[in-house]
Amino acid sequence: MFLAFNRGVQLFCVILFSFLSENLLAATLDKANPNPDVLTVAADPNNLPFSNERKEGFENQIAEMVARDMGKKLEYVWRAQRRGFFRETLKEAKADLVMSVPAGFEMALPSIPYYRSTYVFVTRQNRGIKISSFDELILRTAKIGIQLVGDDGVNTPPAHALANRGIVTNVVGFTLYGDYREANPPARIVEAVGRDDLDVAIVWGPLAGYFNRAERLNLDLTPVSANSEDQPLKFDFSMAMGVRRGNQELREALNEIIRKHRTEIDEILKNFGVPLLPLKETVTKREDL
Repeated sequence: MFLAFNRGVQLFCVILFSFLSENLLAATLDKANPNPDVLTVAADPNNLPFSNERKEGFENQIAEMVARDMGKKLEYVWRAQRRGFFRETLKEAKADLVMSVPAGFEMALPSIPYYRSTYVFVTRQNRGIKISSFDELILRTAKIGIQLVGDDGVNTPPAHALANRGIVTNVVGFTLYGDYREANPPARIVEAVGRDDLDVAIVWGPLAGYFNRAERLNLDLTPVSANSEDQPLKFDFSMAMGVRRGNQELREALNEIIRKHRTEIDEILKNFGVPLLPLKETVTKREDL
């Protein structure tokens, strides 16, 4: 009799847990999208060329296209894209969508990629400096600017590639986020090359392409490519749209929109100076900037 009673309690607990889980999921989805006619995008209000509060970035333009295709009104949750961004937006169900995440990103459910770009070597055209790889001798004496992710100085792939070759003392670090009190803080590293404060910078392509064009800096941008010494480092990345994990319905809707509007998306990106590489739709491993 005790055994039967114990099994009954177990069954009741399973049913109760399932009921609570379903209601918790429903409550979370309701919180994320209380109005099914609205698409809520989490974005940085001061981060061109990607997004800003005046909706001047390429992510803003593509988000408008997505919302229009879905027949929804576009609204934003603005937050600086720093530590905690995904936790405080997607995970806490304050937004439906983040416009750019690396394909394979683990903190969100990514769509298929909608563009692929690369780090680039940035030099002044009038200096006549041509750099095509990390093995160029000039990199051992040139003043080099690199991007670091965050104020804690986490290294990006170019920083690792230089350090692996013993190129350290002539390197100047720029945080990817920069001084948020300034407009478009990531622009500083590109502007430093334009002022001749740096001989070369190694910059994420969309940033370099946009600020070179927007500020008419007349810089050369040469895509970075890996050789056998750089494995397993990557310098090019496929970028997707990210939704909350478990939201398969929205992810599939985004996949269809991306396929349908590839030409329009490419035109938007080209207008912002984004260096584009051939796109691989299927990405099977995690990619991090």
